[in-house]
Amino acid sequence: MSEEAILAELSADNIRKHVETIVTQIPYRAAGSANGKRMAEYSRDAMKAAGLSDVAMHELPAVVSFPKHADCRATSPVEISIQANTLGHSLLTLPEGVEGELLDVGGGAFSDYVGKDARGKIILTELSYSPARHEKQRIAGMKGAIGAVMMNWGHPENTAVPFGSVKPVWGNPTPDNVKSEMPTIPCIGIARTAGLKLREMMGKGPVKVWFRTYVDNGWYPVQITIANMPAPAASPEADDFVLVGGHQDSWPGEAATDNAAGNACFMELARVFNRHREKLRRGVTFGFWTAHETGTMAGSSWFCDRNWDRLRANCVAYLQIDQPAFIGTTEWSTASNAELKAFHTAIEKRLLGAKKLKWKRSAKNGDASFFGIGIPMFHGEGSFTEAELKATALANLGWWHHSIENRLDKMDWAQMKDHIRVYGAYLWQLCTAPVLPFRFVPVAEQVIGRVGELAPAGKAVGLEGALAAAQRFAAEAARLDARAQAEADAFAQGKGSEAAAKLLNGAMKRLSRVLVPLQSTSIGTYGHDPYGFTPQTTMIPCLYDVPELTALPDGEARWMLETKLVRARNRVADAMADSCAIIGEALNQLR
Repeated sequence: MSEEAILAELSADNIRKHVETIVTQIPYRAAGSANGKRMAEYSRDAMKAAGLSDVAMHELPAVVSFPKHADCRATSPVEISIQANTLGHSLLTLPEGVEGELLDVGGGAFSDYVGKDARGKIILTELSYSPARHEKQRIAGMKGAIGAVMMNWGHPENTAVPFGSVKPVWGNPTPDNVKSEMPTIPCIGIARTAGLKLREMMGKGPVKVWFRTYVDNGWYPVQITIANMPAPAASPEADDFVLVGGHQDSWPGEAATDNAAGNACFMELARVFNRHREKLRRGVTFGFWTAHETGTMAGSSWFCDRNWDRLRANCVAYLQIDQPAFIGTTEWSTASNAELKAFHTAIEKRLLGAKKLKWKRSAKNGDASFFGIGIPMFHGEGSFTEAELKATALANLGWWHHSIENRLDKMDWAQMKDHIRVYGAYLWQLCTAPVLPFRFVPVAEQVIGRVGELAPAGKAVGLEGALAAAQRFAAEAARLDARAQAEADAFAQGKGSEAAAKLLNGAMKRLSRVLVPLQSTSIGTYGHDPYGFTPQTTMIPCLYDVPELTALPDGEARWMLETKLVRARNRVADAMADSCAIIGEALNQLR
């Protein structure tokens, strides 16, 4: 069975039927609601209909939110009524609401507060992912703001009022983070037209706003659906699998692209791949997460915690499918851990022709709950041009995203034909390649680049030694990549060694368990950084604070920061040494 034959069986028409059924029969699939459970049941039944026998719906407790409308008005210099939605996990205001002077903080990042005093004020910020809503709220609270008004993205004429959550805690809170990472201020979303009007008014003098929130936050039972499609027992790596996931909960309305379309892709991939399961070397586990929108990844993080041993031993990669084939895009954008880049880019070039391809390092957003455990992740979707993004305040998921306007008319079924073929090709290669198509020199290059960039400022904490360790890892990674490519070429010629393939694949999984947490987390293996956490914008987030050292004189603040950063430096050096040891052990056995 060839890849092309598999891709030819994938049907965008089947996906469309599922999407139309979901959005018409189960709108507003909120985690913890009756429709949230109905969606999980639909996913379960659809995967069973696709031929999978190991399918289950799991119920778990999660902290979720049921936000409603918000009352909002400008009170000075003139009174203007403004339509608004309470954002998920916003604090509930007192009946008299909250009032204060408005402070424009642009994107809402730390850098946007330079020279501004937010204490006692209500911030006005752009609703974008730079940073995410959750981080905008966290930063505003840290800066002393008493509330946040977040204006939608899109064209200046966009009147859609956005939904969204502002809970930084990733997954369910713990005793360690419930007081430090849960929201601290009330937050509302308003249309872009209203936000730009407020900004125009602020250009002429002080503006005061008043708002009142309506929201129910608490613990509710929520449901995820898990469908396992194991490889044949006779496969050389029958226990290994690819994880394919995406959320099945949604905001009010149809939420066609977000994420009914992604869920329908799972159902079609399962139907076709199960027909040819005997050809698979590795299996597939499909995860329909919930509490993504209003629980900040409570479903996927619960699955990770409760399936730790199997994931750590046998999961080779995580493919997230969220919002495929929305209208208006002409490019393709993929975010991934660097070891996956060559593999998925080759597929994209082959199947997407002349379409412009964009890549970025995968950061902890979406349902990226598997970085701590060390599973490399990737996610690809249609993309707007840079000019289009600039004109729409970085609306990379469409002006309609997280609003009642996310309807069936936002789906591009012609593009879905291409997108499902790309997802199918990703999955087919991961499930059938004798040697995993992962390459680690790109990871080494990223580590060397980041540590080298920070080394002058980090001299006091010994970053030169960590840089030398990264350079040794680069040399070892080159040896591993060369041997993996040689073995893959041998299999292509019918001469490959199963013993060598299993040894190389095992080494690659062990490397990912070491390198992915370093690339993508600040907290490390056994916890979760807050959603949108600012250090996540950089490679090796645990080193984010190194540049601060140059500005601090000797004293308590510097000594505490040095203590923290020496430990982070040691984490980097250990990861490089452990990676070299893994590679050396594997290659020595292959002699």
